[in-house]
Amino acid sequence: MNRTKKVPLHGLVLVGGKSTRMKKDKSLLEYHGKKQVVHCFDLLSQFCDQVFISNRKDQSHLAPHKKLPQIHDVFVGIGPLGGILSAMTRYPDVAWLVLACDLPFVNASAIKTLIKKRNPSKMATAYRSAYEPNLPEPLCAIYEPKVLMQLLQFLAQGIQCPRAIFLRCDTRLIAQSPGISLDNVNDPQEYHKVLSAIRRKSAHK
Repeated sequence: MNRTKKVPLHGLVLVGGKSTRMKKDKSLLEYHGKKQVVHCFDLLSQFCDQVFISNRKDQSHLAPHKKLPQIHDVFVGIGPLGGILSAMTRYPDVAWLVLACDLPFVNASAIKTLIKKRNPSKMATAYRSAYEPNLPEPLCAIYEPKVLMQLLQFLAQGIQCPRAIFLRCDTRLIAQSPGISLDNVNDPQEYHKVLSAIRRKSAHK
């Protein structure tokens, strides 16, 4: 256990999605006064030894992406699992704190709690869904190095959904604390609604 705890913790911001429903690259949206890819990178940088963005090669020219360390998807066409596997196969001896860029409410408190409650003896540590507590939230979670082989095995079986994988392996699930929200944003209507909510909250501080 002590040796496992000394494994470096790297951060991975998932930004490689096609953003089909949003009709605009989600990593370029702004909720907190800067592009979301930069906001998530800065957030994870407070807690991780190194942080990378996981993106497609055709995104590498985007101005906010160019300034940040990138890991391009080499596992393509399988959704977020592709970005996670691309990072884990490149650096297989570290744990990865994975964060999707379309979770605008994730803050330092949420990341700090996740790390504090991490169990390195498990395959991963993740929050429980606020809506279905038996389900994990795999896109704000810590993936331990030893889960890599299981991820590859599940992929070989045609299982590409990180949530389905977490349900099948030894994952520590933790409850979301008050003030933590892992709600994601998928379309322009949701974006403007969330943006207004964040602005109202900031105005009342």
